[in-house]
Amino acid sequence: MLSEIAAELESGGGTTVLLHGNADPDALACAFAISRAFNDVAIVAPGGLDRLAKVLAQQLGVDVAQGSDAPIKGRILVLDTSGPDQIPLDLDHSAAMVIDHHARNHAWDDARIYYCDDSKSSCAEIIYELLRETGKNPDRDVALALMTGILTDTGNFRYARPASIIAFAELMELHGTGTDEAIGLVSLDMDLSERISQLRGAQRLKYWKVGDKVVAISQGSAYEASVCKALLHLGADIAFVGSQRGDGFRISARATSDMVRAGVHLGKLLNGVGSETSNGGGGHPGAAGISGVGDVEAMLNISAENAIRLLKELESSGDG
Repeated sequence: MLSEIAAELESGGGTTVLLHGNADPDALACAFAISRAFNDVAIVAPGGLDRLAKVLAQQLGVDVAQGSDAPIKGRILVLDTSGPDQIPLDLDHSAAMVIDHHARNHAWDDARIYYCDDSKSSCAEIIYELLRETGKNPDRDVALALMTGILTDTGNFRYARPASIIAFAELMELHGTGTDEAIGLVSLDMDLSERISQLRGAQRLKYWKVGDKVVAISQGSAYEASVCKALLHLGADIAFVGSQRGDGFRISARATSDMVRAGVHLGKLLNGVGSETSNGGGGHPGAAGISGVGDVEAMLNISAENAIRLLKELESSGDG
C-alpha cells in the first residue's frame, strides 16, 4: 500500500500534505520528507504547529502554511493524524490518502487509501520505509528531521520499540549525523511562563488513588503537555491537563513507562472519550490528547473516570 501511495505522489498534479492540529515534530518531519522526495508538494497545518515543530521548521527552513484558510489543491495526503476530528477542516475523507501509526480509527475507513501501522512508535519510521521502498534516500536535513520525529514521539527512546532504534541508527549512518544534532534541533529552555504554568498546575490538581496508582487532573491556560510531565514527576502515574479556549477545550495526557507496560494506552482511552463526547481524541500509549467543544472540567473528569476504570480492570485481571 505504501508503494501505491508513492506511485500517486509520483504521478504529478500536485499534493497537499495535511497535518493534525498543533502538529508536532513527528508530523512536520514526515511532511518535510515527502516535500523533498516528491514534486509539487505543499504542507498545510490548519491547526498550527506546536512549539517544538515551530523550532524545527525554522531550523530546517520548512515552508508550512498555517490556518484553516490555507489553500488546498491537488491530491490530499494526511500524515500522523489519528482521526479526522484532529484536522480543523471540513475534509472529504473519500478523497484523502492517510498514513498513520496510532491505533486504527474506523473514522478513516472511507478514505481513498488508509495505511495504518500501529506497530511503529512514530510516523517518521513509516515515511522512512516509504522512501526506502521507492529508492529515495533522505538528504541530510530530511534524515535529521526524521530522527527528531522518532526521538520526540518515543520520549527520547523511553517508549521506543526495537524498530524505532534500528530506523534511527540507519538514519544516523546515512550522513554521519549524531543523536545530539537531532536533539539540538528542538532543544528549548524552559521560560518563566512555562515554569509558572507548572506551578499553577500543581496548585490546581485533583487526584484519585487506585490501589497504589495515582490519577491526577489539573487545569491551566497553556503548556498542557509540560504540566502533565511535571505532575508525573510529582508522583502521578497518569495525568490529564486541560485548558478552556472559548467554547472549546484542549487536554493533554501522559502516563509513566510502568503504566504503559501494564497495559495503559492513553491514545485508545482518549479516542474512546472522543467518541463518547463527539470530540477528537487519540495518540500514543504514554502520550495523547483530545480537543473539541465542551467544558474542560467535565472532560477532565470523564477522562479521569475512564482511566480509573481501566486501572481497576488491569488490577482485577492481574489478581486473576
